[in-house]
Amino acid sequence: MHLDHSHTHDGTSAVSADAHRPDGSRRALRVGLGGPVGSGKTATVAALCRALRDELSLAVVTNDIYTREDAEFLLREAVLPPERITAVETGACPHTAIRDDISANLEAVEDLEDEVGPLDLILVESGGDNLTATFSKGLVDAQIFVIDVAGGDDIPRKGGPGVTTADLLVVNKTDLAPYVGSDLARMAADAKAQRAELPVVFQSLRGEPGVRDVADWVRARLADWTA
Repeated sequence: MHLDHSHTHDGTSAVSADAHRPDGSRRALRVGLGGPVGSGKTATVAALCRALRDELSLAVVTNDIYTREDAEFLLREAVLPPERITAVETGACPHTAIRDDISANLEAVEDLEDEVGPLDLILVESGGDNLTATFSKGLVDAQIFVIDVAGGDDIPRKGGPGVTTADLLVVNKTDLAPYVGSDLARMAADAKAQRAELPVVFQSLRGEPGVRDVADWVRARLADWTA
């Protein structure tokens, strides 16, 4: 564990986001995935692992309030070797462990690097939260926010920090749009209005191209990170 705690001007806890480990080697790129309950975060993590595991050295940290449910799903699906998947039981609102007191998540991330590293990429999945969920920059280097069409096509218009500021917005389960009355064109226009030039991906994991566009975005972030 290599926690480097400091405090911001408003009194909240912050942790150094230095790009290097104590031995001077470059640490893994950390990408956080947040979003409401049932939006498809864990399924997206699983699909990313399958898409990237043959080309990258990666690991996953999941967050649940009182269980290891998401980690156990990934283990059952055998998306990575078991030693590359770990879980944090937050015991409180999920955003607390990814934004306010990130020590448990940061310890999990650093333990993975110590035990199975060197790693290229660590995916940190938040527990299901609301549209205000964001990750501390001391924990992750880039943030993906996942919503789904079954939650209503007005979600992009409602905004919130997750929708408006995440580095990538994923609108998931597009295959359900005809069945739940969601207008994908309207969602795209509303997301554009909220996010300006920040990217948006519409995705269904039920068929091609599946997670391809999100995986390509992660590859591009990793290329920037290692450049």
